Amino acid sequence: MKMDLKKLIINSLFLAIGVVLNQITPPILFGMKPDFSLAMLFIIILLNDDFKTCILTGVVAGLLAAAVTTFPGGQLPNIIDRIVTTSLVFIAVQPLKNKMNDKISIILTSLVGTIISGSVFLGSALVIVGLPASFKALFITVVLPATIINAIVGTLIFIAVKKSMKVVFRR
Repeated sequence: MKMDLKKLIINSLFLAIGVVLNQITPPILFGMKPDFSLAMLFIIILLNDDFKTCILTGVVAGLLAAAVTTFPGGQLPNIIDRIVTTSLVFIAVQPLKNKMNDKISIILTSLVGTIISGSVFLGSALVIVGLPASFKALFITVVLPATIINAIVGTLIFIAVKKSMKVVFRR
């Protein structure tokens, strides 16, 4: 496997930016805030063709999410969530890559990916530590609003990333 240092650095920067934005963003709805690290993970998946790179990024994203989670006992569910979500989203995105408009790709990836992520997180948290409310109630009040917010935020960030990458890599 050829290591592309430039891609690894860019992926690392995206993950770091996602974690920092996650930490400074106040809760918006029902104590829920957009998951910038998840939005950045989806952008990384769209920008990379290598499964190993994406899975490694998913593991790191899971560890970072576990380190900053506010969900009691949410460390292991966050790691499981990011690895499963990265795998499923990567597999789902590959056949459609370069066949869709970038904006449609990030919107669909954010919508489907956030639903997968929220479902896997809640399911694994239910099994491992329990949930403070029913799965259905948390899905409706937290995952669905987060899905909409992540689609909007992810699209805006993706547009900015694509424009900045054109400028940076033009040289």
